[in-house]
Amino acid sequence: MRPMGALHLGHYHGVLKNWVRLQPDHDCFFFVADWHALTDAPQSDEPRLEAHIYDMVVDWLAAGIDPARSTLFLQSRLPEHAELFTLLGMVTPQTWLRELPGAAEAGTFGQLAYPLLQAADILIHRADFVPVAEDQEPLIELTRRIAHHFNGAHGEAGVPVLTEPRLLVTNTGYLPGLDGRKMSSRAGNAIAMRDTPEVVTTKVRAAPTTPGMPAQCGVFALQHTYLDAATHQELGRRCTEGAADCLSCKQPLIEAIVREQAPIRARADAYLAQPKQVQWLLELGTERARGVARETMKHVRRALHLGPH
Repeated sequence: MRPMGALHLGHYHGVLKNWVRLQPDHDCFFFVADWHALTDAPQSDEPRLEAHIYDMVVDWLAAGIDPARSTLFLQSRLPEHAELFTLLGMVTPQTWLRELPGAAEAGTFGQLAYPLLQAADILIHRADFVPVAEDQEPLIELTRRIAHHFNGAHGEAGVPVLTEPRLLVTNTGYLPGLDGRKMSSRAGNAIAMRDTPEVVTTKVRAAPTTPGMPAQCGVFALQHTYLDAATHQELGRRCTEGAADCLSCKQPLIEAIVREQAPIRARADAYLAQPKQVQWLLELGTERARGVARETMKHVRRALHLGPH
């Protein structure tokens, strides 16, 4: 995930809950993609990058990502990622990158080669699965194609150098924001994972509504995630019949969000009280990831006959 500062409930429901569910059955690597952030972040954001990283990782931990089970690390602390990216760039046809969605709009080499760096991120840790939404399938297919091509050209005795990963489709449906559009900090319709009950109450009460037309109401759409089906249906009926005002319809949503946030905020507060612990956990994870990356690069260099290994 690119470092974007404190996360909102859309990130929690769309990504982090899935990450937490994967931990018991998989050896998970979750990393801060700070190099990727440089491809499209405004220069005014760059001085705040370190703070964005810290806030985002705190929210990962608050959501339930367990550093004792999973590996958390910083992309930019592993130069092996850049080395594999460079070497893959020597053997990957440019046409493969230009075939991808969005390639025509790329204004810099970093934007055009973004998928190649993503492929290096995946391949260097020998991932068997990549948990993303179905719309990311072109990226995974590119990664498999690159690995297959490299193995065919440089593998020895049928032994692959790089693992060909598979797509692990996860439930990453978007969470509607307070106005019905996809939740986004830039759109101004988001509730942060660590917003206080007072802030949540203010935001939800101020959210626009469509009295008598629940199907067109952003608050009603958000309630679908937070309320049980019977309660949600009953609120829709009362709204349609004009039997309830908007503030009373919003109250169950406020209570449900605050209830969900309580353990998240408690875990976050514990880490915020000890900022050096967060840095230490990232350092430990980065060192573990470095061991895996170095082992992969040893095989890659040997396959390319690049001197001592």
